[in-house]
Amino acid sequence: MSVSPSLSSLAPVQAPTQADLLEFVRRVAADAELIGSLPLDPEGRTWVRLEGPGGSEAWLIGWPPGSGTGWHDHAESVGAFLTASGELKEHSLAARLPADGWKTLELEEGVDRERQLPAGKGRAFGHHHVHEVLNESTEEHAISVHAYYPPLPQIRRYSRTGQVLRLEQVERPADWQ
Repeated sequence: MSVSPSLSSLAPVQAPTQADLLEFVRRVAADAELIGSLPLDPEGRTWVRLEGPGGSEAWLIGWPPGSGTGWHDHAESVGAFLTASGELKEHSLAARLPADGWKTLELEEGVDRERQLPAGKGRAFGHHHVHEVLNESTEEHAISVHAYYPPLPQIRRYSRTGQVLRLEQVERPADWQ
């Protein structure tokens, strides 16, 4: 007679931390063959989905000169990203926004942050991190690696005029996969 272990005796799978995700994107960005295999388009961003650690969602993204994401967040997911080649700039908000129930929000002075991310530089971030990522180069593509846990349930897109942030659109996985 065979006895299978009860579910309660199995070790729980531990969710990847922000540090785990940052370490993963560093390792992937160091894989020159993988980075070199990403097809680049002069007109728009390109991407390939990767298998992230511990059930996380990961992406390799190509950024043509002058491209960017616009202001957005990753809802309840934590994440990390790192520039593998070229250089990216991140604008972010040092403020926790309400999760839901608002369309327009006036930001306080002093919440803006800016970070240059040349090849080899990256960062991890927590829940509801609002940012935009840009390739400001006029000549060079950039390539980056991104990882999120849990896999992205949604992305909220915003417009910004001065200190006013406005929710414009909520995207679900079916919109980008």
